[in-house]
Amino acid sequence: MNKTSIIGVFDEENALMAAVDQVKKEGIEINEIYTPYPMHEVLEAMGKKTRFTFAAFLYGFAGASGVLAFLYYTSVIDWPINYGGKPTNAFPSFIVVTIVLTILTVTLASLFTFSARAAIYPGKSFILPDKRSTDDKFVIVFDKSLLKGGAEKLNALLLEKGAVEVYEKELHPQN
Repeated sequence: MNKTSIIGVFDEENALMAAVDQVKKEGIEINEIYTPYPMHEVLEAMGKKTRFTFAAFLYGFAGASGVLAFLYYTSVIDWPINYGGKPTNAFPSFIVVTIVLTILTVTLASLFTFSARAAIYPGKSFILPDKRSTDDKFVIVFDKSLLKGGAEKLNALLLEKGAVEVYEKELHPQN
């Protein structure tokens, strides 16, 4: 899956966002953006939506329901023990355990969902267009084959918006 890409490197996020806005106005498709820290503006600008919060809510609801059903079954139906005159269905005694196990359920299920959806596993090959993006640079990547001859215009646009470097590179998966 080797392809030639145009890569723009920026020093600051304001310049990157200005370039992203201008590129969107020009109708040029952005392949990927790499930043040294999470930027929600980039996700919004690229139009990527996530249903992860909805999935986490469903995991939490299922976890809380399952824990409460288990606690009710074990303490009321299967093995009711009357200690200290306390009723067997004492819901307040279930609250702490339910909260803790719900958090555990959401955390583990979200981890597995994210790992499966992103296809993250040990030994997976990855593509990192510019190693400086893990340090302090902001990198924007365009697929050259989708530009239809407008590479020079894109290079000029990126440099005008504050790119410190624009170059072409054939991307190869790394281990």
